[in-house]
Amino acid sequence: MTRLEEVHAPVADGLALVEEALEAVARIEYPLLAQLVAHVLRPGGKRIRPTITLLAGKLFDYRLDKLVPMAAAMELLHTATLVHDDVLDRSEVRRGQPTINRVASAGTAVLVGDYLFAKSADLVASTENLRAMTLFARTLMVICTGELRQAFGAKDPNSRREDYFRWVEGKTAALFATAAESGGILGGAPEPALDALRGYGYNLGMAFQVVDDILDFSGSQEQLGKPARNDLLQGVLTLPTILYLERHPQDGRLRRVLAGRATPAEVDELAEEIRSSGVLADAYAVAEQFAGAARAALERLPNQPARQTLASLIEFTVRRSS
Repeated sequence: MTRLEEVHAPVADGLALVEEALEAVARIEYPLLAQLVAHVLRPGGKRIRPTITLLAGKLFDYRLDKLVPMAAAMELLHTATLVHDDVLDRSEVRRGQPTINRVASAGTAVLVGDYLFAKSADLVASTENLRAMTLFARTLMVICTGELRQAFGAKDPNSRREDYFRWVEGKTAALFATAAESGGILGGAPEPALDALRGYGYNLGMAFQVVDDILDFSGSQEQLGKPARNDLLQGVLTLPTILYLERHPQDGRLRRVLAGRATPAEVDELAEEIRSSGVLADAYAVAEQFAGAARAALERLPNQPARQTLASLIEFTVRRSS
């Protein structure tokens, strides 16, 4: 199985500079803001999105002066969405550590997320590439739209797979697609390659989120760094739950969970039934379909070591346990 360290290795020089850029983000004159930003940017994340940006650039012109700010911006944008997610979900643990809204108010957490959004835009602007800036702005709009779709539709028992895929497009796939395409833009890739990178990132992001939602049922809190079954506890429909609902449309427990009326024992019982029903294997099959589309997109890119590493990232995504 591919290890994340193997994916990071070809761009280790760029990732070291990304870490330096992230540390610099936390050097703020106002001590409270500096402390909170440092809290959410602490080491421990997978750094998948900046890795994609750097690998995409390495396929063409590996200009770290342009790629590093963009890669750091991708990580900041991702982190900002997590901060806002934790506020919406009232989550208390992320990556095994207390979330901001556990150590400060929800309003403070939102403002920290907003600061990270603004700083990520500032980093993208430092590339002085209008196309990258435009792509970033449009991606931010897609992400916000996706969050609103999920906030207002993810607890609807009538939601279908198509609704879920639209949420995931905005929640995860758009950022993966931008991470890949922006690396190509800053590396001087031709248009057909940019289209391939966008397709790779989009499908990898879709597969990543589907696997994430599977692990919410099959993983432990120690593996995930956050409470297991959190989506079900929050009454949020993800692909495994939607597939279960397709098989058992009359299951009253699920509807009580979505309405916030289920007891903890009912949630545990339902989670175990979803795990043993076979729908997790069906969800993995969906993830594999997206992974296959990501592999096909890679075939349209230059056959270089960086492409092989991007392919390895697909295998890591669908085989990971956290």
